[in-house]
Amino acid sequence: MNDLIEGLPLENLPLAGQLWVYKVFAIVFASLILAYVGKLLLDRIEARASITPNVWDDALVIAARRPLWVLIWSMGLLWAARITALEMDEDFAEVLESIQSVLLIGLLAWFLLRLASKVEERLVDSRYLQKPMDQTTVSAIGKLLRVSVIITSALVILQTLGYSISGVLAFGGIGGIAVGFAAKDLLANFFGGLMVYLDRPFSVGEWVRSPDKEIEGTVEHIGWRLTRIRTFDKRPIYVPNAIFTSVVLQNPSRMTHRRIFEHIGIRYDDIQHMEPIVKEVREMLKAHPEIAQDQTQMVYFDRCAASSVDFFIYCFTTPVWAEFHRVKEDVLLKILAIVEQQGAQIAFPTSTLHVPDGLTLRGGEVEGPRDAPGRGATPQEVS
Repeated sequence: MNDLIEGLPLENLPLAGQLWVYKVFAIVFASLILAYVGKLLLDRIEARASITPNVWDDALVIAARRPLWVLIWSMGLLWAARITALEMDEDFAEVLESIQSVLLIGLLAWFLLRLASKVEERLVDSRYLQKPMDQTTVSAIGKLLRVSVIITSALVILQTLGYSISGVLAFGGIGGIAVGFAAKDLLANFFGGLMVYLDRPFSVGEWVRSPDKEIEGTVEHIGWRLTRIRTFDKRPIYVPNAIFTSVVLQNPSRMTHRRIFEHIGIRYDDIQHMEPIVKEVREMLKAHPEIAQDQTQMVYFDRCAASSVDFFIYCFTTPVWAEFHRVKEDVLLKILAIVEQQGAQIAFPTSTLHVPDGLTLRGGEVEGPRDAPGRGATPQEVS
């Protein structure tokens, strides 16, 4: 550029003795043109990349857009500033050179962080993959990559500024021991989150509950310290990850089936109808399209209760919670219809009052001996 400027006829121009002014102007103008050309180029590449379902191409373009714009303008302005500094203060020019190196490392780290974020979004999106990856696993890998990029960038910047990385690492090792004792709960939560990522007892979007703690709801976010769970009344619960290493956790979202287990009682007077009722209920369950036929099915006369004779039904259906209740309602209504068709009735609690001396009616009231229990009562059933 110096040879090009010196070869131009600049004798008649203002500030002809100060060519650095024209160099600065040329660099700023070139940065403007280059930024505009880079924007047009990225627009065309992004338009082509959006047509294909590839995960990487449009993620690269989107991740590079802002860092590239900042790179062009920052490098141009720093170059112009260095030319100006060489004319005024050479020490400041050396400072600008260090700033330029740090800025290049920071922009590269920014690009890698944006790329990791964009790829993470696309790996769990069905528009890019026929079988999207598990969101919990992708989130864990993304966080590890971002932490690695930040730590590596910080160490490289320290090395660029003249600091000894070995000394920093040695100090970090000694300080880590002190931090470990001071923040043991924080570390416990961190390793608890790591175990959740490795063992994967639950994922984002699944329903979990703990019989040991008052924890039940849908998992919304799994962090390194806390897991956010939304209860069914829409309250958020923030659970430290260390809790998951010491409690029993249930994951109803991973149930293969849901069980229908109910007792139905009929009157003692209808005991002769028990066998045909049980037989017809068995046939109904075998013919039901939403009852799992590969799972256990049982319908048996089970017990003689205080005011009823009971049989139970035991079968399995869909694991979807809302659908399970619909199927269960249908099964119970069909059973009640079978009981009615067989001429029987569902039992309800009753009592029989025995009066040794009999009863007489006087004025529409029931009277008995003075020492008889229930004197003056109107029982539902008297024998």
